[in-house]
Amino acid sequence: MQKKASLTDYFQLHFIVLIWGFTAILGKLLQPLDPSAVVLFRTLLAVFGVGVVLTIRRQNLRVSTADAWGLLGTGGLIGLHWVLFFLAARLSNVSVCLAGMATSSLWASVLEPLLLRRRVRPVEVALGGAVMAGLYLIFRFEFDKVVGLAVAVGSAMLSSLFTIINSRFTHKYDALVISFYEMTGALLGAIILWLLVQQLNVQEAGIVVQYVPQTGMQWLWLLVLSMVCTVYAYTVGVSLLRKFSAYLAILTVNLEPVYGILLALLIFGDTEHMTSGFYIGTLVILIAVLVYPFLSGQKPTTTTPTGGDLEIDINQ
Repeated sequence: MQKKASLTDYFQLHFIVLIWGFTAILGKLLQPLDPSAVVLFRTLLAVFGVGVVLTIRRQNLRVSTADAWGLLGTGGLIGLHWVLFFLAARLSNVSVCLAGMATSSLWASVLEPLLLRRRVRPVEVALGGAVMAGLYLIFRFEFDKVVGLAVAVGSAMLSSLFTIINSRFTHKYDALVISFYEMTGALLGAIILWLLVQQLNVQEAGIVVQYVPQTGMQWLWLLVLSMVCTVYAYTVGVSLLRKFSAYLAILTVNLEPVYGILLALLIFGDTEHMTSGFYIGTLVILIAVLVYPFLSGQKPTTTTPTGGDLEIDINQ
């Protein structure tokens, strides 16, 4: 039975979404730490944090062998998604990164029929067209940031992909158990990417790239990213989302790009100011995302988006 939400619960839900919107900003603040290193140390700390929560709860971690491999593999996709997410913020800026990530919900509407073999709904085609129009406006007026936006859209696609894959796990295992295995898989994937990037010796223009945190501030931001934006936001988010309807929850979570872009403007100032075409295009994408649950007539599920924080099934 759904519990009645209080005014405090509403504020907490928006605060959690605000935290998720802060993840791209943290990726920028961690520069010049390479995105693969950001993800490696984030997942390392997150595995430890989730492990502590599971220990306190005395949660049974047992899953079938096949599902364990499936969860670890899905975690690898999450790790790659995160690397692309932070890379997009570096290649362009936080606002462009979040605009691209706003397409994740509608990527799911494209991938789900292909992977689950259900029919394509006309409303999804129409809203997909609206998203493409929004992206065109952004590409047209922010052409110098086209690579960063393309990487963000690719990251959004991976976010939708692992969400769909996870749909078969969420009703079999506790969400924290799923997250522990997937964070472990993300950590293993991040280690491989971290080693590969060092071998390729990829450098940013005028910046000496770091592969290990060098300063106390970098460790502080990593702790915030892993413990606050991942472990805390996840555990509080699970309890809060059980007090809201699915529609309200998904609409609130989809405000993350809005909060993130506003925070970026406040923190980074002029580097985040964009053309009017960018804001019009982003607004078109957000409108398409927000109206989707109403027009589709389907009971929606969602995950913590963009920063790919831990998986949340709001139908639990």
